[in-house]
Amino acid sequence: MTDFASKVIDATLEQELGVSFGRYARATILARAIPDVRDGLKPVQRRIVYAMTLAGNTSDKRYRKCAKTVGDVMGSFHPHGDSSIYDAMVRMAQHWKMRHPHVDGHGNFGSIDDDPPAAMRYTEARLAGIADELTRDIKKNTVTFQPTFDDSDVEPTVLPARFPNLLVNGTSGVSTGFATEIQPHNLGECIDALIALIDDPELELHSLMQHIKGPDFPTGGIMMGREGLEQAYETGKGRVVLRARTRIEDNRDRSQTIVINEIPYGVIKANLVRDMEKLRTQKVVQGIKDVRDESDREGLRIVIDLKKGVDPEPVRAFMFKKTDLQVYRHFQMVAIVDRSPALLSLKAILEAYLAHQRDVVTRRSQYDLDRAEARRHIVHGLIRAVDVLDEVIAIIRGSKNRAHAHERLMATFDFSDEQTKEILDLRLHRLTGLQILQLKEELKALDAEIALLKNILGSSFALMECIRTELLDVRRQHADERRTTIVDEIEDVSDKIKVTVTVKAAPVMIGVSKVGYVKRSSMASFGATEAAGVREEDAVRWIIESNTLHRLVLFSAKGKAFAIPVHQLPEAKWGDVGTAAVNVVDIDREDRIVAVHDIPTFETKDEALFVTRAGAIKRTPLTEFDSSRSSGVAAMKVGDDEVLTVLRTDGTGDYFLATFEGNAIRFPASEVPSRGRGAGGVRGMRLNSRDHVVSLTAVPSDSDGELAVITAEGRAKRTVVSDFPCQHRGGRGVRCVRKRQRLPHRVVFATWWPSEASDYEQIRLLLSDFTQTEMPVKDMQNASRDGNGYEYFEGGDKIRIVDGYLLGVRYVPPEGEEGDGEPDGEGGDDTTEAVAAADAPQAEVPQESSDPDAEAPARGGWARGEDVFLPGLGPQGEDVDGED
Repeated sequence: MTDFASKVIDATLEQELGVSFGRYARATILARAIPDVRDGLKPVQRRIVYAMTLAGNTSDKRYRKCAKTVGDVMGSFHPHGDSSIYDAMVRMAQHWKMRHPHVDGHGNFGSIDDDPPAAMRYTEARLAGIADELTRDIKKNTVTFQPTFDDSDVEPTVLPARFPNLLVNGTSGVSTGFATEIQPHNLGECIDALIALIDDPELELHSLMQHIKGPDFPTGGIMMGREGLEQAYETGKGRVVLRARTRIEDNRDRSQTIVINEIPYGVIKANLVRDMEKLRTQKVVQGIKDVRDESDREGLRIVIDLKKGVDPEPVRAFMFKKTDLQVYRHFQMVAIVDRSPALLSLKAILEAYLAHQRDVVTRRSQYDLDRAEARRHIVHGLIRAVDVLDEVIAIIRGSKNRAHAHERLMATFDFSDEQTKEILDLRLHRLTGLQILQLKEELKALDAEIALLKNILGSSFALMECIRTELLDVRRQHADERRTTIVDEIEDVSDKIKVTVTVKAAPVMIGVSKVGYVKRSSMASFGATEAAGVREEDAVRWIIESNTLHRLVLFSAKGKAFAIPVHQLPEAKWGDVGTAAVNVVDIDREDRIVAVHDIPTFETKDEALFVTRAGAIKRTPLTEFDSSRSSGVAAMKVGDDEVLTVLRTDGTGDYFLATFEGNAIRFPASEVPSRGRGAGGVRGMRLNSRDHVVSLTAVPSDSDGELAVITAEGRAKRTVVSDFPCQHRGGRGVRCVRKRQRLPHRVVFATWWPSEASDYEQIRLLLSDFTQTEMPVKDMQNASRDGNGYEYFEGGDKIRIVDGYLLGVRYVPPEGEEGDGEPDGEGGDDTTEAVAAADAPQAEVPQESSDPDAEAPARGGWARGEDVFLPGLGPQGEDVDGED
């Protein structure tokens, strides 16, 4: 009985799994997915080429059914499914995937639209001309052979590959723990680099790149990124950008067309056209009339027809950014070196190929030398035999048989066994005088060939010269012009993409609440809704008429600015609450919005005017806030202070500051310096420790307008601007409301408007019980600078005014007049839309004046509400430690 117990091996699952998986991984890496650095072929590709060579299915022979080739490969060399073999064979015949295809296909081998090829029983193929260079001299012992899977035959472990196929055609593959991605290159450039490396083995990468400019893709295109290319060639890993080749054509109807003649390597044309058409039909891109594929046998052609007046550059830039018209091509140059995968640099690949060629040429030269010497030995024996021809004939005639004649010739004339066999096989016609001369010429040629071969084998220089000559022959026969253009810098298309490319212009209304809820509503929703939706204990603070092409800039109390495209604001009905600002921009939850401005374009000379609660003030060009960062940008350095408000100004006129305790100062705008975003302000007004700024407004220098002041207890007044003398910045100012010892006035709001301003503007007041009310400007009475004003609101000690801001009311035409509020076509016309400021309680809007000389209020548009920021009360500010 067999003792099975003695044959049991104890092993943990981890150990056995590791060993077994290691064997599997090695087999997968070496025998399936990763190419050999010497011939650049994976095993299935190598077996296809070798099987077609054995069958004589070469470039100078007729086509043969692919099913026959697949059967030969599967039956003799590759024990896998026929589909995997045929798929590999098809790819080797596709000129849009291989820079120099190995297979010359006849029939349907698929298309760049990813159409499937015909079945193998219908298609025919033969080796392409350049594939003959892969197997040239394979019968001269140039490479090592190994047994096939069933030991019935042998196959080469590598092909001689008389050109650097790994670089020329590139490769991609994923194996166990390894992946490879090598881009195709130009054959002529690769051979030039090899020759340069033969001349100077110490050549640096920079010098090699003088010959190999970069990848040369079968589909052409424009490659960008010299830095990434140098990194890839130096380390084996890198990334470049590949862009389609396009041009702009003018049409007869004055419209323009974007024509695409070359698409990036690896991109499926049908999918590319479908994606661009999807952008058009879903109106993601504005201005595209049609997208067509006009490709034919003459070449690739994709057409994007634009509408009249549409600028093609932003549309093309958007297509580059959002479709596969521009893609990244990665380098992960992994190949099998000495039966192990390795990440290789460009120079390492070239050196490995040259080492392979030295081995191939050495083995071939030795093979040819052995055969030449053997033939010279035979020829030498034939010439000797002719010299003693009569005696040789006599010995042959006197011999019993061939074996007896063979023995007597060797013994008599000291011929070798090989020479004797050749003499006995000699035909009589070879004994003519002409044949004797041919033997002598052959001997002479053999002597020269042997000398040359010995020189190659004995001299490294001669060996490399031989490799050089053969590489140049391949270059002369098969190299072609570069197809891909190399550009050093990667062009950033983001700067070329205009908002008009993706957004259709449409008027909208924007609402931002005191707590910080934001919404964008259509004009129709705004006009049909009586009150804006807000949460409890909140109120709409900014109501702004804007356009989807504009930008909305939010300024925060902590000195940050957020520029948001209006079309990206969350859309909601005007009666909805909207979305919290923290979900729109990356504003801190402890921070709050203090100013909102609608910016049609940042190409302006206007500036943002900042003031803090402690009285610091500065100007900063609006252009500095043109940023797409959702995290915002620094707008002002505030320290322990906080921004009170931000106005838009042209830097002229005077600025007016009012404080909580009832002081006010007016000074020229020229005294406020223009500073960068990250800078702090200078002292605008000197305050005591209990006071803080509550309001900022800009006043034209020659203005005859008025200033409105409202206090916390509900008193309001209007005072002509001339009552406030123009002073230097940094002073304590003058009183803007009468000073009282008992129950002193506390100013919550002050603003200016010109004498010709609309009487329909209102001041909205926010109360301490979270309700709100409106005060028409025309209802405010005039009073002196140090007057009390009249009592507008009686709230007592419990309910007081805590905030105020200017609200412009849209004009509502009388019923029946032109512009009766009906929308005018798609999107409506905001100049005729009959809407009012939508927020409860809504003030009554007067009708047009019956006085023919009275100036009618403007139809549509907010008078000044979107340009004025009016602060609320908060903690008392400290004095400014800024520039005096």
